[in-house]
Amino acid sequence: MRVLGIDPGLQKTGWGIININGNALHFVASGLIRTNPKDAMARRLAVLHHGLVSVIDEWSPAEAAIEETFVNKNPASALKLGQARGVLLCVPALKGLEVGEYSANKVKKSVVGSGHAAKQQVGMMIKTLLPACGTISEDEADALAVAITHAHYETLGKTLLRANAR
Repeated sequence: MRVLGIDPGLQKTGWGIININGNALHFVASGLIRTNPKDAMARRLAVLHHGLVSVIDEWSPAEAAIEETFVNKNPASALKLGQARGVLLCVPALKGLEVGEYSANKVKKSVVGSGHAAKQQVGMMIKTLLPACGTISEDEADALAVAITHAHYETLGKTLLRANAR
């Protein structure tokens, strides 16, 4: 199964694609969708939309997952990030993909083992789990961590369903 992980951001959105084969995880691709802070909000949201459509069209993931955002102390920033996240949730849904949502703490706990891990720890674990990813940005590492978290929870969910069916 191929999973797209998304680390939402208005200026930089990280994305990462992994293949899951049983318990094996394989890096496929990752990147950033960047917007220009000088552009109008509508233009920036359109860039995010078109960028994620291109990623999905090129890499054909079966499912997607996105990191939930925490409430920012600055209401204007939180609102802008919420608008970006709305676009990033909508694109895979419109493409017919299931979209999982995971808190930052759940992602960190799933990948590092601690819900309060530092970004550097997440990046180091991603390089350990997916050595083929090479040098990537923090946003790409976070997106790959979201994809791995989704893989873990999807695998666990399917295992539990099989166990309950017996």
